Amino acid sequence: MKRNRRQQPPARAPKTGTRDVPQSALGRAHTSFIAALEQRPLIDYTVIRTVVLVLAALGVVMVMSSSMASSFAASSSVWSTALRQSLMVLAGLVLFWVSLLVPPERIRKLATPLFLFAVFLLVLVLLIGTGREEVGSQSWLMFGSLTMQPSEFARVAIAIWGAAVLSKKQPPASAPAWQSPTAQFLLGAGVCILLIAKQGDAGMTMSFAAIVIFVLWFAGFPLKAIGILCGLIGAAAVVLFLLGGFRSQRFHVYFEALFGNFSDTRGAAFQTHQGFLSLADGSLFGVGLGQSRAKWFYLPEARNDFIFAVIGEELGMWGGIMVIALFAALGYFGLRTAQRAQTSFQGLAAASLTAGVVSQAFINIGYVVGLVPVTGIQLPMLSAGGTSAVITLWSMGMLASIARHEPDAVSAMQNYGRPRFDRMLFVPEPKATAQLRATRAGRTRTHEQSRREQRYGVPVVHRVAPDDRAQRHSPRPTRNVEVTQRRPRPNQSERRRYR
Repeated sequence: MKRNRRQQPPARAPKTGTRDVPQSALGRAHTSFIAALEQRPLIDYTVIRTVVLVLAALGVVMVMSSSMASSFAASSSVWSTALRQSLMVLAGLVLFWVSLLVPPERIRKLATPLFLFAVFLLVLVLLIGTGREEVGSQSWLMFGSLTMQPSEFARVAIAIWGAAVLSKKQPPASAPAWQSPTAQFLLGAGVCILLIAKQGDAGMTMSFAAIVIFVLWFAGFPLKAIGILCGLIGAAAVVLFLLGGFRSQRFHVYFEALFGNFSDTRGAAFQTHQGFLSLADGSLFGVGLGQSRAKWFYLPEARNDFIFAVIGEELGMWGGIMVIALFAALGYFGLRTAQRAQTSFQGLAAASLTAGVVSQAFINIGYVVGLVPVTGIQLPMLSAGGTSAVITLWSMGMLASIARHEPDAVSAMQNYGRPRFDRMLFVPEPKATAQLRATRAGRTRTHEQSRREQRYGVPVVHRVAPDDRAQRHSPRPTRNVEVTQRRPRPNQSERRRYR
C-alpha cells in the first residue's frame, strides 16, 4: 500500500548526546517497590508498629522457652522469669501506647529534663549501684524487687536531647564557642560516656558512643571529625585489649572464632563455643520450639545475651533470618520516617532512635555468630531484661508517633480517617505543626508538597482570620472557621488502601 502523502512520519526525539541505559531487573524491582510505597502514606507507621509488636511477642515466647531451667533452679518455678518478662513487656507496651498519644513536638519540650534525669541516674548508680561483684560492672539500681539500668535510659535520652539541641538554629559567628549546639551536645555526651565508663561497663560505653556518632552523622557533622571520634573509640578498644583481664580474653576468643580454632573451649571460649554448637544443632528448620538442649545449663546467659543462639537452635536458620529481616525492616522504615518527617527535630530523633536499636541488635547478633567480640549487649525486645524491654518499647513508641505525624500520613488520616489500630486504642488524629500549617496555607508551598496535596488532600490546618483581606472584599461576612479541602466520601476499597 502506498503511504498517504498527508500522513507525516513520526517525529524523532532530538539527540541530547546521552543514551538511555536500560534498567536492570533489580533496578526495575526497586523502582516498582518505591512506587508502591509512595501509594501508601501510612506504610511507615504500619510497618514500624507491626515489627515492634511481632518482636515483643516473639521475645516473650523465646524467653519463656530459654529460661525454664534457670528459672526452676532459682525459684522452683519454670514460669517465674517468663512471667516477669511478660509484665515488663506489658509495661513497655503501655508506654508505647502513651507515646502514640503524645505529639513529637511535645516530646521536644521534655528533651532537656529527660537528659538531666538520665545524668542524675548515672551519678546515682555510681553511689548506690550494684552488680560489681556479679558481672564486673556497677550498672544497676535496686528498687525493692525491681532493678533498673540507667545507661539504657540514657541511650534514649541522649538521642532525644541531641535531636532537640542539634536541630536548633546556629548562633551568630560572634557568639562564644560554648553557645554552639554542637559544643553543648558534645559536652553533655562526653559527661555521659565518662559516667558509664566509670561503671565498668565497656560494652554499654561503646554502644552509647556509637549512638552519639550516629546523632552527629545524621545532623551533618563533618566526616573528618566523625572519623576522628571513631579512631578514638578504636584506640579505646586497643587499650582494653592491652590491659588484660576478661575483656582481653574476649578479643582472643573473637580472633579464634574467626578461624574456628578455639584453644580453650572449657574456659574463656566456653560461651562462644556453646553458642556455635546451638546454631549448628538448629540447622535449617530447628529442633522445635521449646526443645533446645543448650538452655539446660550448657549455654550461659541463654535467655539474655545469647538468646539469638537459642532462636537459631529451636527455629533454625529460617528463624534467625526472620529476626534479622525484622530488624532490617525496622531500620529501613525508621530511616525512611526520618526522611519524611515534618521537622528537623523529628527527622533527627527518628534516625537516632532507629540507629540505636538496630545497631544494638546487629552487634548482639554479630557476636553470637562470631563477627564481633562479645560485648554483653542485649538483643532489643527479645532478650530477658526489665529495663531494656520497657525503655526500648517506649523509644519505639516515639518512633511510631513520628511516623504517624508524617505530612502524607496527616493528610491521609484527615481525609480518609484513622486506621483501625488507632481507633481501637483511642489514639487521636495527628495534628500538623506550625511549620506544616504555614506550608499547607500556601505561604511556602513547594512543587513536591503540591503534588502530595493533589494525591492525599489538604489537612484541616489553616484558620481564616476575621480581618483577612479576602474577607473584607467578600460580598457576605464569613465566620472564623477552619478551611478544609476534603474529598468526597471514599468507598470501601479506597478506605482499605490507607489502612
